[in-house]
Amino acid sequence: MCGIIGYVGGREAQPILLNGLKRLEYRGYDSAGMVTYLLSKNLLAVRKSPGKIKELENLLKKKPLGGCVGISHTRWSTHGEPNQINSHPHLDCRGEIAVVHNGIIENYTELKKELIKEGHKFISQTDTEVIPHLIEKFYSYNSFLEEAVRKALAKLEGSFAIGVISKREPHKLIGARSGSPLIVGVGKNENFLASDAPAILEHTKEVIFLKENEVAVLTRQSVKVTDLNGKEIVKKPVRINWDIIHAQKQGHKHFMLKEINEQPKIIEDLLRARLQNNRIFFEEQLIGEEKLKSIKNISIVACGTAYHAGMVGKYTLEAICSIPVSVDVSSEFRYRSLLIDKDTLVIAISQSGETADTLAGAREAKRKGAWLLSVCNVLGSSLTRESDGVIYTYAGPEIGVASTKAYTAQLTALYLFAFYLAQIRGISKQKINEYLKELESIPQKMRAILKQQDKIARLSHRHSHFGSFLYLGRNLNYPSALEGALKLKEISYIPAEGYAAGEMKHGPIALIDEYRAVVCIACESRVYEKMVSNMQEILSRKGKIIAIASEGDKKIKGLTKEVIYIPKTDELFSPLLVVLPLQLLAYHIALKRGCDVDQPRNLAKSVTVE
Repeated sequence: MCGIIGYVGGREAQPILLNGLKRLEYRGYDSAGMVTYLLSKNLLAVRKSPGKIKELENLLKKKPLGGCVGISHTRWSTHGEPNQINSHPHLDCRGEIAVVHNGIIENYTELKKELIKEGHKFISQTDTEVIPHLIEKFYSYNSFLEEAVRKALAKLEGSFAIGVISKREPHKLIGARSGSPLIVGVGKNENFLASDAPAILEHTKEVIFLKENEVAVLTRQSVKVTDLNGKEIVKKPVRINWDIIHAQKQGHKHFMLKEINEQPKIIEDLLRARLQNNRIFFEEQLIGEEKLKSIKNISIVACGTAYHAGMVGKYTLEAICSIPVSVDVSSEFRYRSLLIDKDTLVIAISQSGETADTLAGAREAKRKGAWLLSVCNVLGSSLTRESDGVIYTYAGPEIGVASTKAYTAQLTALYLFAFYLAQIRGISKQKINEYLKELESIPQKMRAILKQQDKIARLSHRHSHFGSFLYLGRNLNYPSALEGALKLKEISYIPAEGYAAGEMKHGPIALIDEYRAVVCIACESRVYEKMVSNMQEILSRKGKIIAIASEGDKKIKGLTKEVIYIPKTDELFSPLLVVLPLQLLAYHIALKRGCDVDQPRNLAKSVTVE
C-alpha cells in the first residue's frame, strides 16, 4: 500500500528519493514526506505534505534538502487523517531518530500509553509514531542503532515494513519487515531500501528480498541482514530481469491503457515459456506429479480481481479435470472452519504476492496440512517463498491500480495448470491438444479487439452519463460480469454490480429502467439462448443494453445497436476475450468523467494490511 524508499551512498539523496517516490505512486497514497541527514548542521531535516507527490516536490523546490542518506514515504492513511502532522517520517522526542512505516501496529494504543507515562511526547494520531519513541527508549549511548531497532520490533504486534535513520549513526540505513514487503537494492558504493522494485531499478537491478522478521543494516559499502535476535543471515542478491522502461507509459496516456494493450504479447510470452510440443512445463512448480495425481479437491483463495480469475479457474478445472473446486474470498477463507487436509491443493492467487488476507489464508491452509500452489507475478514475494509450488505469470510490473494484464496472465496460468493437471492425471490427450491450439490463437484474437478501441471509446462516451450499471453474464462469464463491474466502479466511481444473469429475476430486475445501463455478455456459448432471453426481459423494461457478442451474430443486432463484437473462440477461453472490451469500457467512461484512471481515490495497488 504505502511506499518506502531509502538511500545511503555518495550522491545527493533528495533527487533519488523523490524519483523513487514517483515510481511508487501506483501503490496509492494521500500524503508524502522525506527526511535526510544534513552533515553541516548535524540534524535530520524533514519535509512532508498531504496530497500528491507534486506538493512535496514544490515544497522541496522552496526548501531543498541536502545530505547523502535519507528515507522517504508515501502514506495511505489508516490512523489519523491525511495531513502534514500525520504524514511520515516521524521522529522521536530528541529529533535524533526518523522512521517511515508501511502496515499497521495493532498494539500501538497500549505502547503509546506506556511511553507517555515514561515521558515521551506524541504529536500525531498515527500508530507509526510509537516506533521512533520505542527505538529512542532502547537506544542508549553505548548501543548500536540496529540493536535498538530489534528491541523495538520485538514489542510490536501487527504488520510492518520500516526504514530508520539516526543522526547519531548517520552512515547507516536500517530496514525491517514483518507482514509488509521490503527489498534492498545493492549498488556500487551505495545501497537502497524500497517497498517495491520500480523505485530503484534505474539505479540497480541487484535486489535482496527480505523475509519475515529480518533486519537489514545498510551502509554505503555494505549490506548486513540479521534475524530479530541479531544472528546474521547470508543472502545473495537476485537480478531483476526487467527494465525500468517497463514501468513507464511508453507513449500511452495512462499506465492502464498501456497495460490493456500489452495483454496479447504477455500471453504469447507466457505460452512460449510454458509450452513445448504440447507439453506444459512449470519450472517453479515443485509439487510432485504423484502428489497432484492423488489430490481429491482444490480450494482457490484470492482477493478482488484475482478472485474473479479464481472463479474462472474453478469452472475450468472442474470441466477439464473432473475434480471438485471451491473458491473463497481470502478475507472469508481465513476465518471460516476449513475442511481441508493433505489431500487438498490450495491455489493462492495474488499479483503482488503480498496481499495480507491471501497470505494469512495460505498460511492457515498449510497449518491444516494442505499443499500450497501460488499464482503470482512478483519474484521472491512472501507468498511464493511460503508455497510448495509457484506459477509465475511473467506479466511484468503492473502500475495501474485497477488490474488488467495481471488478470489475463492469471487466467492463462490457470488454464495451463488445468491442462497440466489433466495431462498428468491421464485425461483425454487429444482434447487437451485441441484446447492448447485454441489457446495459442487467443493473442491474435485479442489484437483484433484492440483494433476497435476508437469505436469502444465512442460507445463509452455515449454511456458515461448513466448513474449506475448492471453487468450480466452466465457460466464462465459470470466472473467476467463481476470483473467488468469492479473495473468500472474502481476507476469511474459509478455504482456498478455484477450478477449471474439467471439471478436477475431474483431481485436486480427491480432496478432496471431507462436510467440504468446494462452490460450483457452474450458471446457464443451453450448458454447463449438463455442470455438472449435475459436481454429481452431488460428491453421490455426500457433498460439500455450494451452487448458483448461474437462476430457474425445477427440476432443481437435486433436487440441493441450498442454491440462490441469479439472473435469467435471456444467458450472455455471466452473470458480472455470478453475482458478486453470490459476494461476499455471502464477506462473510457472514467476518462470522459475526468477521473484519475491510474490512481483512483482511496485505493492501493497492493493491500498489505487486513
